[in-house]
Amino acid sequence: MGRYVIVGCGTAGATAADKIRSRDEKGEIVVFSEEPVLYYYRPRLPDYIAGRAELQEFTLHPREWWDKRRIDLRLGVKVTKVDPAARTVQTSDGQTISYDSLLLATGARSFIPPVAGTDKEGVFALRDLADADRIVERAEKTSRAVLIGGGLLGLETGHGLLRRGIKVEVVEFFDRLMPRQMDPTGAAKLQAILEGMGFSFHLGARSREILGSGQAEGLSLEDGTEIPGGLVLFSAGVRPNLDLAKEMGLACDKGVTVDDRLATSREGVWAAGDLIEHQGRIYGLWPAAMSQGAIAGINMSGGEELYRGTVPSTSLKVVGVDLMASGEIDAEGKLEAAVFQAEGIYRKMVLKEGRIVGCLFLGLNKGAKECQTALEKGAKVDRPLSELGREDFDFTKLLS
Repeated sequence: MGRYVIVGCGTAGATAADKIRSRDEKGEIVVFSEEPVLYYYRPRLPDYIAGRAELQEFTLHPREWWDKRRIDLRLGVKVTKVDPAARTVQTSDGQTISYDSLLLATGARSFIPPVAGTDKEGVFALRDLADADRIVERAEKTSRAVLIGGGLLGLETGHGLLRRGIKVEVVEFFDRLMPRQMDPTGAAKLQAILEGMGFSFHLGARSREILGSGQAEGLSLEDGTEIPGGLVLFSAGVRPNLDLAKEMGLACDKGVTVDDRLATSREGVWAAGDLIEHQGRIYGLWPAAMSQGAIAGINMSGGEELYRGTVPSTSLKVVGVDLMASGEIDAEGKLEAAVFQAEGIYRKMVLKEGRIVGCLFLGLNKGAKECQTALEKGAKVDRPLSELGREDFDFTKLLS
C-alpha cells in the first residue's frame, strides 16, 4: 500500500509498474516518462529508420493497458529533483509528488567520444524516437553516411540507412566487428556477409574530426583518410543517466550501486535498468532491464526476490543475417571450444570445466535456443568436442 513513484518508462520502469500492480491492488502508482509517446520497443528503431516499421507497430502497451491497471502514466514530464529525506519528487510541470517507495529507471544516454566537430549539424547518436526522427530527416538530404562504431546497434542502424539507399561506411576502433560478441573468425565471416549487403568498413581506425564548417560533410581519421558523408552517426555505447542519483547522494560507481534486491543505498529507493551497477557489472541489455524491473517491482511491494544476474545474449536483427551470441565467446582462444564452420556459417560452443559458458551461432540458428538454455542452467556437458562440433549435432541432447 501507499504511493509508488517510478522515474522512467522504459522496460525496467514499465515492468516494475506491472509487477507492483499484480501484487498491490490498492496502492497508487505514478510513472513519469520524459518522452511524449507511449512505451515502445527500442530495438525496433533501426526498422523505423529504414521505413519498415511505424511507431504503433512497436508500441508495447496502449493507453488502455495503463488505464486498466490504474497506473497514472505521465508522458512528457521530467522529474527534475528528488528529496529523499522528505520523500518527494519535483517535476518539470511544476508539481511536487510524495512517495512511499521510489524506483529510478532513468536508463542511459549515448556516449559521444571526444572527437572534434561533434556539435555540427548532421551528427547524431540513436537512443530514442526523437533521435530516429532527426536521423530520418537528415537521411533525406544526403546519400552517404559515416557510422562510428561497429557494434550491434550501429550495424542495425546502418542497415536501416542502407535500406533507404544511403551508402554506409563503418569506422571501428577495434580490429573486428562486434568485439564484445564475436571472436576473430566469426567477425570476419560477419564482415564478409555485411560487405555483400553494401557496407564498407574501416577497422582498427581512430576518428579525428568531423569534416565540414557548420554542417557535417564526413569524417577524417588519424591516418589522414577522409570519408565523405552528410550524416555522421555515433554508436559508441552508452553511459548510465546518474544525474538524479548523484544529486540524491546515492552510492554510485560506474552506475547506481544496488544490492541483490535492487535496493540502493537509500531507504525506500530502488533502481533498475541501464543505470544500475550490480555486483560490479552494468548490463545495458533489454532482457536484463526487464528482469531487474520485475524484481524491483516485486520487492517494492513487499516481496523478497533476489537478482542473480543475466547471461548476456545478443542477436543481430538484420535481414539476411542469423546471429546469436551469448556468454563468454573466448576471443583469445584460451578455453575449450567445439567449432563448426562452412561458407557463411560459424558455430562455436565454449566450454569450461565441462559446462557451456558461451555460444555463437552465425548463418544458422538450429540449436541456438537449446544451447542458450543449457548455458543459463549451467548444464553439465559430457559429449566429446568432436561430436559437439558436428554439423548435425542434436542440441536437444544438451538438455537431456
